[in-house]
Amino acid sequence: MAINFGGHSMVSKLRRVMICDPAIAGWQQPQRWRELGYLHAPDFSLATQQHTAMRRELASAGAEIVTLDPVDGFSLDAVYVHDASFMTDFGAVCLAMGKPSRSGEPGRHHEQYQRLGIPLLGEIQPPGTAEAGDMVWLDQHSVLVGRGYRTNAAGIEQLSALLSSHGIEVLSAPLPHSSGPGCCLHLMSLMSLLDEQTALVDLPWLAVETLELLRLRGFNLIEIDATERDSLACNVLALGERRLLALEENRRTNQRLTAAAFQVQTFPGSEIGINGGGGPTCLTRPLWRM
Repeated sequence: MAINFGGHSMVSKLRRVMICDPAIAGWQQPQRWRELGYLHAPDFSLATQQHTAMRRELASAGAEIVTLDPVDGFSLDAVYVHDASFMTDFGAVCLAMGKPSRSGEPGRHHEQYQRLGIPLLGEIQPPGTAEAGDMVWLDQHSVLVGRGYRTNAAGIEQLSALLSSHGIEVLSAPLPHSSGPGCCLHLMSLMSLLDEQTALVDLPWLAVETLELLRLRGFNLIEIDATERDSLACNVLALGERRLLALEENRRTNQRLTAAAFQVQTFPGSEIGINGGGGPTCLTRPLWRM
């Protein structure tokens, strides 16, 4: 059977991607949105329109789109499908969510992968917590993992044990407190890789240790426009071949990316993205890059 999963990269051509429709995550009858940290009660119709627009952009980039199967009991956050699992050339790692309301999602990802024929490399177990929004492939053999309120030291240790036998180094990156455990801050809230040598960064929020590592590895850095921090300007999905998917609301940052010779595709994300604190990377779980 042809392999159609894996790819130790954040920036190689996106071949296959999993998404979660807002209806599957219960956005038509939103519950507990205040508790989950949403800015306002979700608008299902608008969220669906915006999610559909994102899907069109993914399809236009040539990606095969897999939709997470319907299940009961998902929270609104399940639409941010990136976080519950992590993909490798050796199979998926199902994680352990740092946000208790999302604890059922990794098991659902595992079931989906079984149906897709994608093997399970391993699972993160309590007391470890780990969310994929904190995990960035720096190259084929190293992963930078943010250590904060969503991914703890025990989770990073377990991930390292799983990956080290395959020659993959796991590096830890400290994250800031921000507004505390209730905020949705991930490492990928502060940096997005655009190609093998370029990173989009929210420079004032990056730890000195992380900044020094990026510079040591020769990354060129593009800073977001600081006025667009709260609209998730740093959350940009690389589609491969210098093509990017970004929220249309972040026009100043997108102009910087265009000036740096990237092709920027956009979709509106006021409801499906900014309201819940998740941009294009959060809304997509890449399954295969090549």
